[in-house]
Amino acid sequence: MIRDKKELRHYLEQDRLALRIAGKKRPQLFGDEIWKFTIALRKWAYYSARGGVWLVPALYYRFRAHNLGLKCGEFTIPRGVFGPGLSIAHPGSVTVNHTARVGKNCRIHEGVCIGATSGSAQAASIGDNVFIGSGAKIIGPVTIASDVAIGAGAVVVRSITEPGTTWAGVPARKVSDRNSHKNLSPYLNLKP
Repeated sequence: MIRDKKELRHYLEQDRLALRIAGKKRPQLFGDEIWKFTIALRKWAYYSARGGVWLVPALYYRFRAHNLGLKCGEFTIPRGVFGPGLSIAHPGSVTVNHTARVGKNCRIHEGVCIGATSGSAQAASIGDNVFIGSGAKIIGPVTIASDVAIGAGAVVVRSITEPGTTWAGVPARKVSDRNSHKNLSPYLNLKP
């Protein structure tokens, strides 16, 4: 959860950099829906954590995030799951379980599902600087190390404990020792 205004500003700035938006401080009136969605998601988390009279703005940003998520192609992303530096690459379906935990600087493409299975309510725990390609599925209470790239269409059902590797296939298996950094925004500080 985002605890204070300083932390909220940090999250918003890291999300802007992750989305590769340089030179602009706020979204355009028309367009930039994904950026507007991440702003609403972060403000929803911030105001929800404050409680009390702040529940009114929390409900407003929850509603705004929901509507922008639908406009972007069915984003189902709960508050408080992603660390700073969230980058959603394209409009399209993205579904994330509320029990998932994702570190900083995650780039996620359309068609991705991070969910729970086999009677377990727990979803994945994902490290920092992770790239998740189009249509990838991360299912169950798995752990994914930092600096990992998950290829398009991969199905991850076992933990990935080797940091700085690339995984692809069904089920996902290691295909390279390359890390995820070339797939992430060059504006981010990707050092651990």
